[in-house]
Amino acid sequence: MSRDTRPFKRLRQLVHDHKGVALIEFAFSIPVVLTVGLVGVETANFVIANLRVSQIAMATADNAARVRGTIDEHDINELFIGAKLVGASMNFANNGRVILSSVEPRSVSPKTTTVGGVDVPNQWIRWQRCYGLKNIASSYGGPRTVGDAGITNGTEASSDSTKKSDELKSVPKLGGTDTPTGIGPSGNQIGALGGTTVMFVEVVYDYQPIVWNSLLRNNTIRYTSAFSVRQRNDQVMKDGGLASSSWSTCNRFYS
Repeated sequence: MSRDTRPFKRLRQLVHDHKGVALIEFAFSIPVVLTVGLVGVETANFVIANLRVSQIAMATADNAARVRGTIDEHDINELFIGAKLVGASMNFANNGRVILSSVEPRSVSPKTTTVGGVDVPNQWIRWQRCYGLKNIASSYGGPRTVGDAGITNGTEASSDSTKKSDELKSVPKLGGTDTPTGIGPSGNQIGALGGTTVMFVEVVYDYQPIVWNSLLRNNTIRYTSAFSVRQRNDQVMKDGGLASSSWSTCNRFYS
């Protein structure tokens, strides 16, 4: 065989050589498979995070509404321990906030607002408590003083305390961002009827992605939930013997 034909023979052998084809195809497919897999895992994690946040909102509102007789700071702290446990796997305490509000019909004039020819009870927030490190205020207002200042330090009216000035006590008035006839997202508001109280909960959580540069990395998850109070006639927040430093007030941020 002529030496000149050897390169062509080797070229023909190379063209018909299928060794390593599967490995090469796998190498080319790795980026696609890895991307699809990570997208699937991230999507599942995001769905689970939404489920957990929804569970925290619903469980906190329901459990707060179940407290019988009277409610105090011990009860609130226990409710938030439950929220912490539900969100432990996604580090909710360091990246989220629970805001619990006691919503009631106004007891002073104007007690109602006419909406579509119907008199709807005006609402007010008697007290509000918070949990979590995320620094965010309620989107729907909070308890207010006679001077229309917001209250975040737990100085709302309390029947078992004589140390609070009337100017610092929560009063049944509207103001700030409070909604007259209801509380909650626009178009989906809720209010308490005469003689009743609603436990309204807002939960806000900064989603923590598995993949650091995920498209979902700057996503904030928000849920609200509300339950009517059952078998509790006294809606005033009691201190339960706890020092104010142990109250879950909305000017505190802790995990």
